[in-house]
Amino acid sequence: MIRYVMLFSLLLMIPASSLAFAEHIFNPDAYAQYLDISQLESEKVTFAFDEKSYDIYYGYRGSLDSMGSDELYPVLSSMNINEERKSIEIIMEDVPEKTDFWVRTPEDVLYAEGEQFKVLVDGVDTGYDLMKFPNDYVIGFIISEDAQKIEIIGTRVIPEFGTYAILILGISIMGLVYFVRNSFLGSPWTRIN
Repeated sequence: MIRYVMLFSLLLMIPASSLAFAEHIFNPDAYAQYLDISQLESEKVTFAFDEKSYDIYYGYRGSLDSMGSDELYPVLSSMNINEERKSIEIIMEDVPEKTDFWVRTPEDVLYAEGEQFKVLVDGVDTGYDLMKFPNDYVIGFIISEDAQKIEIIGTRVIPEFGTYAILILGISIMGLVYFVRNSFLGSPWTRIN
């Protein structure tokens, strides 16, 4: 009898310890971000704008499949945001052979209307594959041996407020000064005695 009670108790405890609640699986707000194997195992560069950091992940063909092998992989020298060109610029230190290369970037960092990016490898327009995640893009393309400069161009890049914001602010202030000087509303305050 004691065996049956212990067995019954054990059966009741096993399912209770392995329950998964649907709100944790289907609710995107239950976790801070969507993690996948590309984020966990790849290299990343972190940019900081307005006290907020953004991670850009990157990798190569087979970089996840052949970890620990003696294969030579490209070496990334630097990655920068070019505000004027609305792009991410990547400088390669060494590319030993033709390979696939991918970059995963948040849409807050680089965005293209209609998801129409432009990818230049050493100044040559290159085709690419695009995968959309909830808040970021993965842009994959082929880089040839000895490639040096890669540029991924969008229609918007952070920081969003740059020279255009300063230009608009300056024009607004000049317009306001003109209005106040030439308006009957502003003439009592701008009259010089």
